[in-house]
Amino acid sequence: MKLARYLKQNAECYGVLEQDSAVCLHSLAKQLKKELPSHIEDFIADEAAQRAAEVFLAGATPSDLKAASAPLTEVTLLAPIAFPPKIICLGWNYFDHTAERKVPTPEEPVFFMKPHTTIVGPGDRIIKRPFVRELDYEGELAVIIGKKAKDVPVDKALDCVFGYSIMNDVSARDFQFKDKQWTRGKGFDTFAPTGPCITTRCQLLNTENLSIRTWINGELRQNGSTSDMIFSIAQIIYHLSRVMTLEPCDIISTGTPSGVAMAMKEPKWLKDGDTVRIEIEGIGTLENTVKEA
Repeated sequence: MKLARYLKQNAECYGVLEQDSAVCLHSLAKQLKKELPSHIEDFIADEAAQRAAEVFLAGATPSDLKAASAPLTEVTLLAPIAFPPKIICLGWNYFDHTAERKVPTPEEPVFFMKPHTTIVGPGDRIIKRPFVRELDYEGELAVIIGKKAKDVPVDKALDCVFGYSIMNDVSARDFQFKDKQWTRGKGFDTFAPTGPCITTRCQLLNTENLSIRTWINGELRQNGSTSDMIFSIAQIIYHLSRVMTLEPCDIISTGTPSGVAMAMKEPKWLKDGDTVRIEIEGIGTLENTVKEA
């Protein structure tokens, strides 16, 4: 299923995206006199609820589904997870990206973290502060953790995954490389647009060759594939879980392919009014506009 969090008539819902509509799972359960968690975070952490939802959807009548549905034109999609316990990101995890920047291939994953205040959803603005001169984009596959995990072996790592989404690892390059670590350059408010949904692992079983593309104002800048990742998702989870306990709703952003602005001979930094559109096969499209504050 493609799971989304959204506003309908100013009320927050979560549900399944079905072509041109959203089916509210909590409403559907109530109609069928069943129970599901009220919030998406609790649903992600509850495997029994997920199995029940699949049964509800399979057995619901067309009238049941219609009563619990709303056209996508009448809802506002939100970031799937507003307050993740952790946002963990990878640097230098695509061979073509390390090549374009002429950096050595890392022997182990390079991790950094973003605060939850970086999260915004589809259609929200990326706020460019006037003192940021070198604003860049990074289209990335995001992993949503579904269960608590510590010291997970590689062959069991994907069992911890709930699903996948899209993240734009927005970066203020002038601050990122001025500092000896990346927290400030990556941690501005609104620097982690996420969405439009979470495609569950059972629907996207193979993530090893997904196309990932980024357009700026309609110009294709990134045109890569997850097959170019240096560390696979299972390897990433293995390495991370040796260091920290992973929890349901943690977001792991898995790095970006080549084509970022900083690698250009004459960098085309993001500016006020620019539109960033990221598309990942099997998930959808995430689009945001830059606004100088």
